[in-house]
Amino acid sequence: MGKLLVAARLALCACLILGLLAAGIWGGEQAVSAISDRVPIKRARTIIVDAGHGGEDGGATSCTGRLESGYNLEIALRLEDMLHFLGCKTLMVRRTDTAIYKKGETIAQKKVDDLKNRVRLVNETEGGVLVSIHQNYFSQSQYSGAQVFYGAADGSKLLADAVQAALVSTLNPGSHRKTKAARGIYLMEKSRKQAILVECGFLSNPEEERHLASPDYQKALAAVIGAAVCANPG
Repeated sequence: MGKLLVAARLALCACLILGLLAAGIWGGEQAVSAISDRVPIKRARTIIVDAGHGGEDGGATSCTGRLESGYNLEIALRLEDMLHFLGCKTLMVRRTDTAIYKKGETIAQKKVDDLKNRVRLVNETEGGVLVSIHQNYFSQSQYSGAQVFYGAADGSKLLADAVQAALVSTLNPGSHRKTKAARGIYLMEKSRKQAILVECGFLSNPEEERHLASPDYQKALAAVIGAAVCANPG
């Protein structure tokens, strides 16, 4: 029964992705979000979209000198649009190049307060499901592919597995990357709600960074992640 449920969810996810592709949602510069504005849909879950880093904390620096925080925000905003298109209720952690700390004098202190505030936001959101967007980096440039990490709360691994499978089957064919427990990642370990962290690609790989900088690829990432999240209630 478990295998049949997983297969059914993957099939639903595939149908959602194909539907989004058929609708041509990433033609042009913005994704479609008008449907959710006009048709109220009651949802038990709120998808918390977290663009990792921000403000003084730029995250990794790509091979072309761009900061991770900018890529995270671009993809997160597109993900919010896709989730709206699919009728999901969302909550954005940040919409601009800022952090959400309230105190701290040094950058290190601000980072700590920022992470604590993100955890508090997640844990205080009724029915919250955290999707944190990040980019990977490695000292060698040949590595590529998206990878999903999962938090400690119930349902997190199931959701991560679904998103990973969707990313591999649609955007990273041939990838052997698998989900991993997010050990040592404060946001994932302290979140009491279902939580995943998506490393969308490697900023240390020039070809993959070109993809990650493309509006079309960002929209494709958003569609795949959004469809997988909506198809898997956890």
